[in-house]
Amino acid sequence: MSQFYQQILVPIDGSKESEAALHRAITLANADGKKTKIMLANVIDTRAIHNISAFDNSMIDTVTEDARQMLEKYQQQVKDAGIETVDYRIDYGSPKALLAHDIPEEIHADLVIIGATGLNAVERLVVGSVTSYVTRISQVDVLVVREK
Repeated sequence: MSQFYQQILVPIDGSKESEAALHRAITLANADGKKTKIMLANVIDTRAIHNISAFDNSMIDTVTEDARQMLEKYQQQVKDAGIETVDYRIDYGSPKALLAHDIPEEIHADLVIIGATGLNAVERLVVGSVTSYVTRISQVDVLVVREK
């Protein structure tokens, strides 16, 4: 199956679900003889930050630095697993739109491997599930991985 996938997008937010998605991406990439490229992505939802009354630039800088450190840790984990081409990116805006449309198109992804939502039923009703949205809207294949 993995022989058809050359560029895998893995949204990473530090959750156990996104870690499970990363492990699946590593498995698929290694099964393809290490030719598959992996792009790790973290989307900072600036709309949520703007709703905080004490918002200032230092908050966005702190969140960005935390994301960078997290992604570098996961990037090294992928490299240690033998994947030659792995990169990461940090984007700002709507996670749903960026992960379903913009990022896959920009990097020419042919597969998105995303962790299943950790939200409960009420949270999904109120804020919606990024995973659900990406699964319905994405123009490329989407693999939803559940934490085991």
